[in-house]
Amino acid sequence: MSTLQRRTPWQVTRSVWFAMFMREAVSRTMADRMGWFWMIFEPVAFVAIMITVRTQIRGSNRLIENAEFIPWLIAGLMGFALVREGMMRGMGAVDANQALFAYRQVQPVDPVLVRCFLEGALRTLVFLIFIAGGLLLEIDMYPDNALMALLAWLSLWFLGLGLGLLTSVANTLVPEVGKVIRMLSLPLMILSGVIFPLNNLPHWALEYIMLNPIPHGLEWLRRGFFEQYHVIAGTSVMYLWLCILSIISLGLLMHIRFVNKLKAN
Repeated sequence: MSTLQRRTPWQVTRSVWFAMFMREAVSRTMADRMGWFWMIFEPVAFVAIMITVRTQIRGSNRLIENAEFIPWLIAGLMGFALVREGMMRGMGAVDANQALFAYRQVQPVDPVLVRCFLEGALRTLVFLIFIAGGLLLEIDMYPDNALMALLAWLSLWFLGLGLGLLTSVANTLVPEVGKVIRMLSLPLMILSGVIFPLNNLPHWALEYIMLNPIPHGLEWLRRGFFEQYHVIAGTSVMYLWLCILSIISLGLLMHIRFVNKLKAN
């Protein structure tokens, strides 16, 4: 008579993550018949609007030293979107999956991790479509240093994960936090150097702005696309990763500390 083999904790966790990933993927891409269209059209439309505005103001699209403006802008927008969407999607993950916490195998951290992974995968696909489309239109979208660009992209992905872990706890315990974070999204994009280069700012202002880890990741990503690109003074990969590890550690500690409140919310 055969006996059932007891699954290890890792096998259980992997099964939970896979099931939640499939659930989130179907919900994210198939809930709306035009979901894929808007996922691609939204960043394309925003890039087109920003290019039009900048060219009308300055009269040329070659506005960045040692870098083409269009690829420079696309890299910044895609990198920032990777961080922002990880933070925003993670923020609502706990509330959206509250019913699943009735199963003891499912923990509040699981939907946050799955959502951030799914969002990063989708943003990576959209970015690859941008690169392929740019090459077809004879826009220099191919990175000069592909390995550097890939490492920078992964770093921004992990930064979004860490922020998603933090905001998921904060928003669940104090719902008003989510409203404040959404309000700060646009100012954060401007202060991260997504649309306008930060090099023209005075040194005293730049010192405070560079406390934000996002510009460090975006400049690293742009450096991967343009080998001769001059990054913002004070850009540090070590500082970026210290922030990433600190934010992820704090987020995981908060999930451990408030796990019962997150389940009972």
